[in-house]
Amino acid sequence: MATLPPEELIILVDPERCMGCRSCEIACAVEHSESKSIYGAPFERPLPIPRVRILVVPPYNVPMRCQHCKEPPCMAVCPTKAIDKTPEGFVVLNPERCIGCLMCALACPFGHPKYSAELRVVVKCDFCVDRLRRGLEPACVEACPTGALRFGTVEELMREVAEEKARRMISGLEAAPGRILVLPGAERVEEAAPPPVKVSDVHKMYSRVRWG
Repeated sequence: MATLPPEELIILVDPERCMGCRSCEIACAVEHSESKSIYGAPFERPLPIPRVRILVVPPYNVPMRCQHCKEPPCMAVCPTKAIDKTPEGFVVLNPERCIGCLMCALACPFGHPKYSAELRVVVKCDFCVDRLRRGLEPACVEACPTGALRFGTVEELMREVAEEKARRMISGLEAAPGRILVLPGAERVEEAAPPPVKVSDVHKMYSRVRWG
């Protein structure tokens, strides 16, 4: 199995944090609209289409998107070469070359490319490459209020995951599955039940969210 280089830019998906609010879908649709505005996008025809979608797999909500494979099967089967890679390595589609044959959708192991009957072409995630070139995060990541989608290098994100796991093990919230047993600290105080969520908490959660 091929391994990603530590400096590779990725989006980390954490289903345990996803609450299914679909902010990522809204942000993605707005980013790929003509107006780039949440107020103008709903009035455009055809309606902007999100390139990310939330799949409900009880008990989780899973944000699904293009994986931007190293050797993309969608690119290999496209008869018109409508799918190509950017210099950064992201898999993108040129709608002017797409004939809507759906070969890419059939080849994708993640079921990602989606056919638009209105546009008569396939649409897919482009990793918001234009935003990255401007120093911004992908729209779906920026809009996620819970951190279910995180953007960064493999090294950065794996370090964050390791630190989170370590904190959970030390607090006794998560057992170590192998031969290493981490006991809760002797000074640890039992946590009280979390207080009920207030409206002000919800506003704070969404304070960093942008939809254009």
